[in-house]
Amino acid sequence: MPGIEKLPIEETLEDSPQTRSLLGVFEEDTAAISNYCTQLYQAMQRIYDAQNELSAATHLTSRLLKEYDKQRFPLGGDDEVMSSTLQQFAKVIDELSSCHAVLSTQLADAMMFPITQFKERDLKEIKRLTSLFLSADHDTAINRYSRLSKKRDNDKVRAEVVEDVYTSRKKQHQTMMHYFCSLNTLQYKKKTALLEPLLGYMQAQISFFKLGSENLTQQWEDFLGTIGTSVQNVRREMEEEVGQMQQTIQQMERSCDPLYVPCDPDPAYSPVCRSLTRKQGYLHIRNKTGLVSSSWERQYFFTQGGNLMHQARGEVAGGLVTDLDNCSVMAVDCDDRRFCFQVTSFDGKKVVTLQAESRKDCEEWVSTINNISKRIYLSENAEELAARVNQSALEAVTPSPSFQQRHESMRPRRTGRASSISSVGSEPSPALSVLSLDALVAPETPIQFDIISPVSEENSGQSKTAAQCGRSNPFGESGDSTSEDSEDSILHQLFIVQFLGSMEVKTPESADVISETMRQILAARAIHNIFRMTESHLLVTCGCLKLIDPQTQVTRLRFPLSSVVHCSSHQDNKRLFGFVLQSSGGRGDSRAVCYIFESNNDGEKICDSIGLAKQIALHSEMDRKAVEKRKEQDKAKEKQQEELSKQRQIEKDLEEQSRLIAASSRPANQPASDGQFLVLSNSQSEDSDAGEEGKKKGESELLP
Repeated sequence: MPGIEKLPIEETLEDSPQTRSLLGVFEEDTAAISNYCTQLYQAMQRIYDAQNELSAATHLTSRLLKEYDKQRFPLGGDDEVMSSTLQQFAKVIDELSSCHAVLSTQLADAMMFPITQFKERDLKEIKRLTSLFLSADHDTAINRYSRLSKKRDNDKVRAEVVEDVYTSRKKQHQTMMHYFCSLNTLQYKKKTALLEPLLGYMQAQISFFKLGSENLTQQWEDFLGTIGTSVQNVRREMEEEVGQMQQTIQQMERSCDPLYVPCDPDPAYSPVCRSLTRKQGYLHIRNKTGLVSSSWERQYFFTQGGNLMHQARGEVAGGLVTDLDNCSVMAVDCDDRRFCFQVTSFDGKKVVTLQAESRKDCEEWVSTINNISKRIYLSENAEELAARVNQSALEAVTPSPSFQQRHESMRPRRTGRASSISSVGSEPSPALSVLSLDALVAPETPIQFDIISPVSEENSGQSKTAAQCGRSNPFGESGDSTSEDSEDSILHQLFIVQFLGSMEVKTPESADVISETMRQILAARAIHNIFRMTESHLLVTCGCLKLIDPQTQVTRLRFPLSSVVHCSSHQDNKRLFGFVLQSSGGRGDSRAVCYIFESNNDGEKICDSIGLAKQIALHSEMDRKAVEKRKEQDKAKEKQQEELSKQRQIEKDLEEQSRLIAASSRPANQPASDGQFLVLSNSQSEDSDAGEEGKKKGESELLP
């Protein structure tokens, strides 16, 4: 290679100052090369370590992405799209990890090995030769040889000194030659030692990028583009969500400013909502600490279904306070607290006293618990039904300005399914659109909340007869049993119902009479805080409807199926149903009573069952009438056959009588002894023929 300086090996024995000066330049160059090579080695070692760390890191990343499905995140860890995307990334990163591992191996072989060999072998060899070259053995031997005396010439000493000079000079000469050779070689090796690692590094990188281009095909580029678009969409959605949350925060900061004060807000700004079926918030509950003393504790309360729950801070789940079904709630005055209300269970055994922060909150809690106690939360549109019940309660105690407005406010929004079992259709008549719903019920009619049998002269007469016969029942069941009860019925269905109330109505055939009766009975129950209901078993047969006591199995009430004129369920709450009973009095007058019930099952099923029973009874009556008509026809045919047989008998008797008369009118001619009869005259034969023709004509006239 041109331009490379060399030390003259031929001048090593002479060891002139010029050679020494040139040697010093080579030594300085060697020191610079050694220093630079050490720094380059450290830099390449960092590259190699970083590559090993990158390979290990990519492998760890791939393994963690593969284990994403095994993680259990409390929030949204079951995202299939995210899981499949991460699995695709794990596949790509796993391939990249393999490429990085190959790159690490190539860097170790092609980059680190040459520079390590140069540093550990060539530079150390020069250092070793330098230490040998700097040895002072030759100078010591020359000085000893130069101090030999002429006067005291000793052959032995001179021979030892000469031998010593010979040995040291030879050693120094050989060392200088090898040293010069190493320094000259270093000028070449310093170029190869610097270029080979760089060449290996670049070749390894090129190979790495080739592997990457083979693995990262156009498919992966499309995949990365799709993921990039998804990430941008998520980022855009996040920014929109953050903007909406910021707006919500600003709106809530403006709107909630009056709510920070724990007193009652402005009724016009925040009215009391009485149609809630769910509510939650902090309340104070009174706990008894002794016979007289008590303490108040602030807890978080919420309604869940028909239960009142509480939950303290730090607890994961709430605990049951009391059952709200059929409970009673009312505001109470406490000596030490304001805005208190009391919840009493349906059996009266548990009483809970709670305190709200304001009067509005107290009234809303009372209204919510009152709505839950009526089981309004079980309907489809609970809040709408609760608002309607509360509006009905207000209208029941507050006169409306006009009947038309009240009718329009209480008319159902959609046409409910009504099962009518009379000849009148289920659609309301057009005349009802101009009449008030108050015209459907009798004015000033008392509402019966307990089961009371309909009063009629017929029932009273039957009870008197039963009392006279000594068949009275101490449980209130009628003593007589009709033929319909004794015979086997085709239909026999039993339902669990709860009696809500009954009242007299005016127009039993109207389709709206049952809904109006439901409205007034529910409003009366809400006003008077009547929540307890009588549970019974409703037995539907082809002859009658029976209300049976579930404990004593005694028939409390019996409705003949023929007197049930109308039956339908509530349009919103299908658990409510009712029917109208038409009963006739002893003096010819009749009255209609509407009975309202609540069922555990669907009220439509009960109405369908009653309609089916009515149809079966109607078909049975038609079959009975057909059988009776057939029997009458058979009896008529039998009577006609008897008359015909009697007529034929009369004809036979007349014929026999005519024969006898004819026989008595002719002379007594006895037959001859030889068995021959006498021949009649022509006049006698004609008379007999005329008699026979008359008889046949009479028979043809008698036949029908």
